[in-house]
Amino acid sequence: MIKFTKLFITFLLALTVFQVSAQSTASTSTTSSPYSQFGIGTLDQMALPQTIGMGGLGAAINNFSGYYNLNPVNPASYGSLRLTVIDIGLYGNTTNLSQSGQPSQSNGSFRLNHVAFAFPISKKSALSFGLQPYSSMGYNYTTTKKNLGSGNVADTNAVNYLYSGQGDLSKAYIGYGFGIGKHLLLGVNASYIFGNLHQYSSTEIPSLFSTVDSRVEDDYAIGGASYDIGGQYTIDFSDSKHLILGYSATLSSNIGSQHTNIVSQYSYDDSGNENPASDTLSETKDPKSKLHLPYIGRYGATFVSDNKFLIGAEYSQGNWSQLSIPGITGQEYQNSKTYNLGGQFTPNANALSNYWATIDYRLGVIYNQTYMDVQTGNSSTNITDKAITFGLGLPLRPGNGSYYKINFAAEIGTRGTEANGLVKENYVNFHLSFSLNDKWFTKYKLD
Repeated sequence: MIKFTKLFITFLLALTVFQVSAQSTASTSTTSSPYSQFGIGTLDQMALPQTIGMGGLGAAINNFSGYYNLNPVNPASYGSLRLTVIDIGLYGNTTNLSQSGQPSQSNGSFRLNHVAFAFPISKKSALSFGLQPYSSMGYNYTTTKKNLGSGNVADTNAVNYLYSGQGDLSKAYIGYGFGIGKHLLLGVNASYIFGNLHQYSSTEIPSLFSTVDSRVEDDYAIGGASYDIGGQYTIDFSDSKHLILGYSATLSSNIGSQHTNIVSQYSYDDSGNENPASDTLSETKDPKSKLHLPYIGRYGATFVSDNKFLIGAEYSQGNWSQLSIPGITGQEYQNSKTYNLGGQFTPNANALSNYWATIDYRLGVIYNQTYMDVQTGNSSTNITDKAITFGLGLPLRPGNGSYYKINFAAEIGTRGTEANGLVKENYVNFHLSFSLNDKWFTKYKLD
């Protein structure tokens, strides 16, 4: 039975890798945010559900509630792992979009989200690797101007401008964490960020049936290396109470980018369905260049009472004003700032007759001043993202040295504003993962 369970988990691991990789290379989108049109899209958290429920903490998190948890946010945390850990997760989202003077719109998405794996190398070190989402692009909206957009009253026809985009970037990583002495952990991740982003802008004059509509398509094929570093220092107040100070950073990097621009013409049939492109006016593939991703630093502190509770705070800043994307001009970005606060409480992790007492209860808040600075007329609006988070860690019955837990987390938040003609998003994000602790690669001796 144990061998079957391990084989089944390995199969799920391989399947998830295939599915998530397919999402990153196909022309699909896993978000429905109009703000994903800026930069490289909406950035995904590196955190897994067990810490997302605590406000997305990560810099000063390693093990808590007597269970080994993977934490890719800070690779130093791998050095505290003593068992093999597998974590496979799903993600779902529902979003309501509202704009002043316009009817609201609701959208949803679902995906296989991440797979992460770690195993100890020695008593004070461990290796981890996995695949996670990095950013998502998915939007679709139309603006209409009268008089063919010229302002001349003699032009009685309206013109529609259609804007859409889709695609995802993923992050495959391998990391190593190790301990020095009793209190210090250090670690590093080497990552490969890859995927495709597609943006479209079309012009249509629906009242003139003899006209041919036009579309400009910009495609970005992205792939390159990135690195994360981290450190954690533990201060012991007693055998069971500790203060963990943590720092992690994503270093600035230049990754490969290939931009292709396609201009085409198309029309609609009598039923209103779009016909295949009637003509490609031009197709230009720019020389390969570099997309510059900025430095992101995270600083955190966590107070832990073993097997009972955890509370922590974190601050991070990204130098996104330095973001540079070949082929995109006219967009401005600003440095991001994120504040995280959260914690976990476990009534009695060792209770035998009260299952509810063994559950991890998690709560947190996130305030994110994003890198998106939207220009509308003569005004500039920074897009903020605020959320309340909660989560549960549901232990399953252990067996033969294996420990299982289902982690659930939800984020209820709002992004953007209706001021200056912008769009406000009210969203609920759902995260679900299955986590395993087990002893693998162990040789057993027979008497």
